[in-house]
Amino acid sequence: MAMTGPEPEDLTARARIRDAALRHFGEHGFDRATIRGIAETAGVSSGLVRHHFGSKQGLREACDDYLLKAVRRLNDEARTHRMPETNPVAASMAALGPYRPYMARALAGGWAAPLFDEMVRMSEEWLAEADQRRPDPPFSDLRARATVTTAMGLSVMVLYQHVSRGLGVDLFTPEGAHLLAVTLLDVYSHPALSPEEAVSLRDALDKISHSSTQEGRGAALRRFEEHHDD
Repeated sequence: MAMTGPEPEDLTARARIRDAALRHFGEHGFDRATIRGIAETAGVSSGLVRHHFGSKQGLREACDDYLLKAVRRLNDEARTHRMPETNPVAASMAALGPYRPYMARALAGGWAAPLFDEMVRMSEEWLAEADQRRPDPPFSDLRARATVTTAMGLSVMVLYQHVSRGLGVDLFTPEGAHLLAVTLLDVYSHPALSPEEAVSLRDALDKISHSSTQEGRGAALRRFEEHHDD
């Protein structure tokens, strides 16, 4: 998807460089993107890129920081308006959609750790509120659940083409955003397992884990004894 937003002449040089970097890093990857190419797209000199950001790494960090602030704004709006007047999924797509290629590369490649960690922190806030309404205690701690929930949520954007194909509509259209929103509501409001089924499965997993641990300790002890017998 092409970058959208203000015309280049309406942006500061620093903002034009950042947007050009988001595009180049998304299209070519961090290693293949060049300061020269980014400067040409931004309509500035390579020297000005280095003046503002110091290095390509500094430029990437600025891109991450820009997206982090955008995500915070979206989260703040969602927390302020619990009953939204507009589709929050559509708002997220509109705000972050132009940067989807960058986010997909960054997250899949292990970049953007501060961005991911901040999204986990925000997920913790939502889950902490939900925990107050739970009739049963969680199986795992808040951080673990927030981390997995964040990864699952981001996968929709990273796998955008596959999700769009599966839903039969482009996610970046009003129809796609609506279908995704109501699908998420259905998924999150109707658990696939009953609390009783979940407890039974957890107990079974605990037994498997305990058995594997005991087997591992036994094997380690046998290796130790064999080594000393030699």
